[in-house]
Amino acid sequence: MAAYDFVFDNLGLRNWCGEKTGGSMNMADLLSKRSAETETSLWDLPFPSLDNLHDACPAIAQTRQLTSGLESGFLGIKNTLTFVIDPVTQPLSWMLSGALTTFQSTPWWIMIPALLAIVYIASKSLKLVGMVASFLLFLAFIDHYDYSMQTLAIIFVCSVVCVLLGVPIGIAMSRSDRLQRSLIPILDMLQTLPPFVYLIPLIFLFSVTEPKLYGIAIILYAIVPVIRLTDLGIRLVDKDVIEAANAFGMTKRQKLYGVQIPLALPNIMAGVNQTIMMSLAMVVIASLVSAPGLGVLVLRGIRNLELGVGLVAGLGIVLLAIMLDRVTKAALARVNTSQQQ
Repeated sequence: MAAYDFVFDNLGLRNWCGEKTGGSMNMADLLSKRSAETETSLWDLPFPSLDNLHDACPAIAQTRQLTSGLESGFLGIKNTLTFVIDPVTQPLSWMLSGALTTFQSTPWWIMIPALLAIVYIASKSLKLVGMVASFLLFLAFIDHYDYSMQTLAIIFVCSVVCVLLGVPIGIAMSRSDRLQRSLIPILDMLQTLPPFVYLIPLIFLFSVTEPKLYGIAIILYAIVPVIRLTDLGIRLVDKDVIEAANAFGMTKRQKLYGVQIPLALPNIMAGVNQTIMMSLAMVVIASLVSAPGLGVLVLRGIRNLELGVGLVAGLGIVLLAIMLDRVTKAALARVNTSQQQ
C-alpha cells in the first residue's frame, strides 16, 4: 500500500481515485510491495508530493505529467509567438550583425584610437586612457583582439537597447505607484532567474544562427538595474525642488527634463554601469547559443579541457570588465562633480 492510502480512504475518495492497476510483478516489485504493506511510522512518512500522492490516488497527476503539459502548451503557442515576436525583434538582429561587422572590419589602428578617444571624453583622465590602451594592446598581442571586439560589439548594442527601453520604463514607474507595484514582481523574476533559463524558451522560438536569440537573453537579464535605479533616482528627488518647480509654473515635461532627470542622473548612471557589467556576464553564457566573443574560447576550454585557453580567455573577460567598470564609474564621478558645482 502507498503511504497516503489512508488519507483517501478516510475521506471517502477511493472511488474518485479509481483502482490501482496491478499487472504482473517481478521479484523486486513483490519485495517493495511487501515492505510498503508494513505500517509506516510518522517518522518515515514522505512529503505529500505529486508522485507520492499519485501512488495512493492515480487520479492525481505526476510531476512528469505537469512538466510535459507545460512543454506541450508552450509548443502549442510557439508558432503564434514566433509570428508576433519575430518581426518586432528582427531590428535587434540587424543591429547586432551591423555592430559585429563594424567592430571587426575596422582596422585596429583606427578602432583602438577611437575607443581611447571615447574613454577620454567620458572620463577626462589620461591615466584611465593609458590603462585601457595597455589592456587593449595586451589583448591584441595575445591574438584575442577579434574576440574582444566581438564581445564589445554585443555589449554596446545590448547596453544601448537596455538604456533606451529601461530609462522610459523607470520614468513611467516613478510616476505611477500602480505601475511600479505591477512591474516589481516581473523585475524580481528577471533578476533572480538563473541565466541559463533565459535561453531555454528562446531556443524553441528562434534559430541558433540568429543574433537576436542571444541578444534578447542579454537584454532581459541586464535591463533590470537601469529600470530600478531610474525609478529610484527620480523618486529620491527632493520634494522641495519639485515644489519650487511647481511654483515657477513648470509643466510635467519641463520638470522631468529640467529637474528630475538631471538630479537623478547619478542613479541612472549607476544603473547603466550595472547593466553593462551584467551584459558582459551574460555574453559569456550566451556563447552556448552561438554568441561570438571571448565566451567561445571559455566554452572551448571547458569542452576540450584546454586549461590554458580557458584561463587566458577568462583573463581577457576580466580586463574588459575592469575597463568598462572604470570608464562608467569615471563618467559617473564627472556627473556627480558637475552637479556639486
